[in-house]
Amino acid sequence: MQHRRPARTTLLAGVCTASLAVAGLGGGAAAAAPPGSAAQTAGAGGDVQLEELDRGLVAVAVEDGVHLSWRLLGEESSGSAGHGVKGPAFHVLRDGEKIATVTDSTDYRDAEGTADSTYTVRPVRGGGPEGQAEVWAEGHHDIPLSKPAGGTTPVGEEYSYTANDVSVGDVTGDGSYEYVVKWDPTNSKDVSQVGYTGPAYVDTYTAEGELLNRIDLGPNIRAGAHYTQFLVQDFDDDGTSEIMLKTAPGTSSAAAEDGELGESSPITLPADDVAAGVTHDDDHRLSAEEYYDHLVAMFQDWDEHPEVVDGTWPATLEEAFGIEQRHEYPLTRSAAEDLADYFIDEYAPSRSERNDLRSFEGFVLNGPEYLTVFDGATGAELDTVDYQPARGDDGLMWGDYAMSRIEPGNRVDRFLSGVAYLDGQSPSAIFARGYYTRAAVAAYDFDGEQISTRWLADSGHVEMDNPFDASPHGKPGRNAAHAELAGQGFHTLSTADVDDDGRHEIVYGGATLDDDGSLLYSTAAEGHPESEIAGETAPLGHGDAQHVGDFDPNRDGLEIFTVHEGSEWAPYGYVMRAAEDGEVLWGGYTGVDTGRGMVGDIDPDRPGFEAWTSGSEGPDPTGLFSVDGEHLGDATPSTNMSIRWSPDMTTQLITGVDTGDRRQTPEIVDWTDGTVLSAEGTLTNNGTKGNPSLVADVLGDWREEMIVRTEDSSALRLYTSTEDSDRRLYTLMHDPQYRAGVARQQTSYNQPAYTSFHLGSDIDWKQVPPGSE
Repeated sequence: MQHRRPARTTLLAGVCTASLAVAGLGGGAAAAAPPGSAAQTAGAGGDVQLEELDRGLVAVAVEDGVHLSWRLLGEESSGSAGHGVKGPAFHVLRDGEKIATVTDSTDYRDAEGTADSTYTVRPVRGGGPEGQAEVWAEGHHDIPLSKPAGGTTPVGEEYSYTANDVSVGDVTGDGSYEYVVKWDPTNSKDVSQVGYTGPAYVDTYTAEGELLNRIDLGPNIRAGAHYTQFLVQDFDDDGTSEIMLKTAPGTSSAAAEDGELGESSPITLPADDVAAGVTHDDDHRLSAEEYYDHLVAMFQDWDEHPEVVDGTWPATLEEAFGIEQRHEYPLTRSAAEDLADYFIDEYAPSRSERNDLRSFEGFVLNGPEYLTVFDGATGAELDTVDYQPARGDDGLMWGDYAMSRIEPGNRVDRFLSGVAYLDGQSPSAIFARGYYTRAAVAAYDFDGEQISTRWLADSGHVEMDNPFDASPHGKPGRNAAHAELAGQGFHTLSTADVDDDGRHEIVYGGATLDDDGSLLYSTAAEGHPESEIAGETAPLGHGDAQHVGDFDPNRDGLEIFTVHEGSEWAPYGYVMRAAEDGEVLWGGYTGVDTGRGMVGDIDPDRPGFEAWTSGSEGPDPTGLFSVDGEHLGDATPSTNMSIRWSPDMTTQLITGVDTGDRRQTPEIVDWTDGTVLSAEGTLTNNGTKGNPSLVADVLGDWREEMIVRTEDSSALRLYTSTEDSDRRLYTLMHDPQYRAGVARQQTSYNQPAYTSFHLGSDIDWKQVPPGSE
């Protein structure tokens, strides 16, 4: 039986402050602007701003003819009937001749169809878009890509490019999705890994493979899963999607004409930075020698650091290192070099043999950071502002020097992004920095001309008495209003209306921010008797995977399922919570880093979703659980990515078949029926994470498509389900929580998108809200 214990939830609803400032190294005061307009149920129709989509008709050649599926739009749905929502009937035409009228689904199988057929679908009574499509003769659709040229790092390492994460948006305003592709260099790095990377690129393509534009992030944005979080959304309600992401000096963009890129234009540098001498030729990547100089300069300024001046940190570096006094302060250059040599060659290796700071290179630890919004169709810069919060330093205040592993630029450069309907109507962009220690989350709006800050929620830095020898995790931040946000973040975030007020909240791992930026709650619990925190109350802490949705149809409200890596210092290794207040419903202590977890309706004979975790031999069982916490066994499906592929609304899993050299061929697997699709000739992304480029309902009926890269990254390959379904539901993209989930899927550790209502084999159609548009 899994471990259960009372949880302490800190409820701080409505607490906010007025200042939007971030005060230097101290982290600054958290802030929130007034809430938006009157509440409107974010998952239940109304004036929620979502794309005006076309019919999304897709026709796929199958063994017994051609399978067709198309979108039911959110505005066309009303009430429930039988196996679905009410909506229009549709005429199906092949080569201009009507062949069927479909009344109870948005699928049709044409036994007489061939690969040369063309199809039209239109509402019987008109009043909505019609769809036209040619047949996918090979059973899938390829979108040709224009791979960037490779390059060479400053130390002579050659790299090339592979297609990585994908997001979608209607950038042209024609009702169909375009595909925004992030290109990763083959030397992209985790934020904790040393070395140079090539620049990251972000391309936009039509479904036919026409390149529309390219954003070159330049040398001052390091490449890797934690650095470039790009949002594709219609932020200004003009009918076309923008692209918003973190930029720096050297970032530029270029429009393409007939697939050929034109002249590149750099982003606009703020006037204050230009006056300070900032140019687009600046290269802030540090060589090993430059990092040494950076360290020496930091040591020379030690006596002036605010934490030293106020007595929080040791007065001398010698005291911080635990050695006898060597020098007078302020340090001369030679004295700072002596201490830097000691720190690099003796102190750091004594903490961990992996601390090789003589080889520390390729990181960007200083220089301006911006947030830029680009026109989705042309790539033209629309506005650029300073990125909030600024790094402040190289991670010293964030705890990057405090543990046995000394990792400058690690905790300070953990970024997340997402989309939230904070006013219940229009999408705001969410950009965040930090989650192991200090955590800061900013909400931005774009009105078509300018980016404005809606609010900034900042925990402030956690208290450390010695930045070179401390435990910076599991502690509150210094900003009272958001102190308990610190250390609760994950490698992802979620947005959902957890308190049923019609506006989205930000689920930031173990804590949740209200729509106005105030801290709604932060969950903590008592330590397990066998843990290092037995009898103590501790926050849930950091983890890798979180899922937010209506997983239990017999319980009101949404649920949050998370796994945690705090091992012996965390109250849970996995936990299911009530999303409205963070109350622990059930969970288990593992005593290890529980690195993976997933939810889904994999057993149609059991109510609700199942939840599962990676295994361990801890005090409480791991493996597969029912939605209410019954342990069902040790065997589990994949935790890489889920997909709604089956006509009965169960959940399938995407896993990778190892092909060597950390390459995996994706497969869609049903827990009961086994492999239902093997995507030969394609690859998953991000090493052991093994995720597709995107899983989303981008075409056809309510089921999701899998988008993966071909082995040589010459194309994206789209797969759609061709099983007949008698269930009718509007496109998932017209549910605001799901649409926001798709927008944030690309961030850091890719996680599935979930609807605001229970979507499983036991769906209660009376509980499905009208769709939005």
